[in-house]
Amino acid sequence: MANHACKTAVCEESHETNVAIEVKDLVTHYGERAILNKVSLSISEGEIRVIMGGSGSGKSTLMRHILGLNRATSGTIRVLGNDITGASQREMYALRKQIGVSFQGGALLSSISTIENVLLPLREHTQLDEETIKIMARMKLEMVNMGGSEALMPSELSGGMAKRAALARALITDPKLLFFDEPSAGLDPVVSAELDELILRLRDALHMTIVVVTHELESAFKIADRITVLDQGVILMTGTVDEIRNSDNSDIQNMIHRRPRKTPANTGDYLQRLTARK
Repeated sequence: MANHACKTAVCEESHETNVAIEVKDLVTHYGERAILNKVSLSISEGEIRVIMGGSGSGKSTLMRHILGLNRATSGTIRVLGNDITGASQREMYALRKQIGVSFQGGALLSSISTIENVLLPLREHTQLDEETIKIMARMKLEMVNMGGSEALMPSELSGGMAKRAALARALITDPKLLFFDEPSAGLDPVVSAELDELILRLRDALHMTIVVVTHELESAFKIADRITVLDQGVILMTGTVDEIRNSDNSDIQNMIHRRPRKTPANTGDYLQRLTARK
């Protein structure tokens, strides 16, 4: 069934046999403002799905809903076979042990070393002995090309190193799902390209499902199996890289070619906003 909120002929269809994430008719509001409107998508196991859109498109809000951090106005979300729409805190706590998240700023704790940041989830959520935990943390640091950096404090890390350290922490529990929020933000082109290659290697080596939220076109086109484009809370299109590149949707082409959105002037609406009383 086609997504009712799509604006193009190429829409998301839920026909995969092994679905890691399924969102159906998701609606959410901040106050009276609709942020997501009838959003539906499905993400297959082992897929790298990129969710793209400009600022305010709803992409980060969608990720927060999939992670169970926000409650929707209506709609359903299934993650790894679990309906999280009305899940309890205990149920979400158990599910999140199978999910790794690398946040945009890294979210490293500034008062402890790099390795202490990486091993923290194991220390908090397992009964493993300390030596085993440290060995596993070093393995994950090696995996993201951070070997030998374990004693550094977060303030001593470059932007790219902080991103990789945060990724090592997200990987420490060997999750089935991995989420990246703007992995290339603030990085120079060379470091960004290295991180893209790392994401691809991780998918191939660990066979995990990866969801990347970004507005970086070059990165998205390099790593994505499929791309979902959001705009003002609705899905414009879901497709392969080639399908997105060749889309006849004007909003998508404006995004690809960095053309500004043309906003029609409406003097009446403008004056009403200025004079409105709360």
